[in-house]
Amino acid sequence: MIRAIVTDIEGTTSSIDFVKDVLFPYAREKLPAFVETHADQPEVQHWLHEAAREAGLVSASRQEIIDLLTRWIDEDRKATPLKALQGLIWADGYASGEFKGHVYPEVAENLQKWKKQGIHLYVYSSGSVAAQKLLFGHSEAGDLTPLFSGYFDTEVGGKREVDSYRRIAAAIGIPAGQILFLSDIVQELDAAAAAGLQTVQLLRPTTDATANQHEQVGDFNEISVG
Repeated sequence: MIRAIVTDIEGTTSSIDFVKDVLFPYAREKLPAFVETHADQPEVQHWLHEAAREAGLVSASRQEIIDLLTRWIDEDRKATPLKALQGLIWADGYASGEFKGHVYPEVAENLQKWKKQGIHLYVYSSGSVAAQKLLFGHSEAGDLTPLFSGYFDTEVGGKREVDSYRRIAAAIGIPAGQILFLSDIVQELDAAAAAGLQTVQLLRPTTDATANQHEQVGDFNEISVG
């Protein structure tokens, strides 16, 4: 019996193209001016220091930090400081209506159905919790944030690490065997399964559909939680 569902975002609820073709370029374009104009804000200052620390920079100019973050964007680096800063930048884009969060057509309906069935819904993505809330709060299907009971990002651990899923199960407070993890990435599903979670792989257009140990479905309509 499934009592909780933890879902990935990119390639699962939402198109990878939206992230790579809309969100990443927007953050890259806006980042230099954002750092220059917000560097004195405590939250931004904290993440700039964390970025420098992670890069091993004892002292760095503001431009060096901007160059570092830009390079990380180009490398698709899963660095928590970068993800946090991207989330702050994206907040402006969502608020101004420059874009809305993409979700596949059947996602919202199924999330609402599962919520009504009493299943607790969570998100686990390499994007920051703030960025997750922005995407679902300003989605093409409206504000979906009331459907979720919680959010997890890389502060809980890497998505291909078994211990990350153990920590998530402990935080949710439901036995791992009663939690279903949804993702398009086999290595993430492998880690979740090793932690005792049930798993389903979403075969979106960008997914490697090679057969593996995980149940595979084309979209959320095919997921059975009974």
